[in-house]
Amino acid sequence: MSTRTFRITVRGFFDDLSAEQRAELTAAAPEHDLLRATFTTEGHLSYELAARNSFSFRFLESGETEEDILDAAARAELAAETWLTDRGYGFKRLRSTAEDLSLAKQSKRQRQAAARETP
Repeated sequence: MSTRTFRITVRGFFDDLSAEQRAELTAAAPEHDLLRATFTTEGHLSYELAARNSFSFRFLESGETEEDILDAAARAELAAETWLTDRGYGFKRLRSTAEDLSLAKQSKRQRQAAARETP
């Protein structure tokens, strides 16, 4: 059985942040910039607090079957919730979307590269 790669995005909104928490997040903002967003196994947080209170975590997971994506999404939501709770950040409306990359459409360049690789 082949391994499938899942990309999971967990989105939500910061809620009831204290002035100290807001300052802390603002100071750390450069490392959480949307332009640096990437999918990682430990999850990558990105936000732009000056513009809005929303945030997103990007997780990279794997599984063997298409159904494993549901467990992966649940683990990602729990990891995001744990990260926020451990730091005392309030949040609301947490939701996730997940994509199985083995089912994603390939671009023309990707199809051409795959054709060159096959004998």
